[in-house]
Amino acid sequence: MLVTILTLFPEMFPGALSHSLLGKALGKLWDLKVVNIRDFATDKHRTVDDTPYGGGAGMVMKPDVVDNALKYALSLYNDMPEIIYMTPHGKILNHSTAKEISANRAGMIFLCGRYEGIDQRVIDYWKLNYNMREISIGDYVLFGGEIPAMVVIETSLRFSAGIMNNKTSVEEESFANGLLEYPQYTRPTFWNNIAVPEVLLSGNHKEISSWRISISEQITQSIRPDLWQIYQKQHKSTK
Repeated sequence: MLVTILTLFPEMFPGALSHSLLGKALGKLWDLKVVNIRDFATDKHRTVDDTPYGGGAGMVMKPDVVDNALKYALSLYNDMPEIIYMTPHGKILNHSTAKEISANRAGMIFLCGRYEGIDQRVIDYWKLNYNMREISIGDYVLFGGEIPAMVVIETSLRFSAGIMNNKTSVEEESFANGLLEYPQYTRPTFWNNIAVPEVLLSGNHKEISSWRISISEQITQSIRPDLWQIYQKQHKSTK
């Protein structure tokens, strides 16, 4: 799977993506190409931004430059990849969206904005003609889309075959079944006068499974009542 990053700061990559299981799989199960948007500027100063029409603070990335970069990135693929623009205007990233993105085996293209953003015309054009997604990682603003792109890449590639050593880890983690994950314990059995829950030492897998589901439900209800309400509605609809 090819992942292409369009950015004004190519030196930020691969960054965290080169570590742990994802880093071990880089060059084997997935490839990364980083494209400098500035290379597609047409003037001698390699200008990528200009002042906003209507006034206001900051600068706006030019539509012609961004369009040229996107067209180049798309030319690297034989099939249509996921094209993703990281923006606070986007749909909030969640477990199901990451899984959906990972299902496209052609790969991904990430457009990382800077300054006050990107000229809306090129965004609208690529959404209309190439189904570009707008994705946000939360209700806050960062300086650019590079770190959010890394988040989407990591959470999406975790679903790819071969990257995770244990498929069950993906299936049982938080959000996979609509609940927060149950707590984890390891040796020593006693630490700081606190014991591991006795059920986990019983060897009874049926009881352990029931305990984990019960604890997941309690944690979700307490910490994320919004998720709990959704889970209850879905659970009732399947009965």
